[in-house]
Amino acid sequence: MDGWLNELADALGERRVEPKEIGVVLKLARDVAHGTERKLAPMSAYLAGLHVGRTTAGDGVAAEEALRRVLTAARDLLPKASDGPEEEDLPGP
Repeated sequence: MDGWLNELADALGERRVEPKEIGVVLKLARDVAHGTERKLAPMSAYLAGLHVGRTTAGDGVAAEEALRRVLTAARDLLPKASDGPEEEDLPGP
């Protein structure tokens, strides 16, 4: 999986996704799929990517902090029965 993602990142001229980020985004997608409608999972991951890209490029925010913001927002929106993605899944600042 990492090989294909690295090739896609290279083809797009984007930085490669860190292994820890892959795990966090997959957990986000899983929790959204189970906590809401399954079709919202890929769109949530897409929105997470938009937010991370915009805030790191325009606002000078570190990718980890931007992804942390996404996780906080998702956790607040998911039903409380879901564990939701956790901030501690990310590397520290």
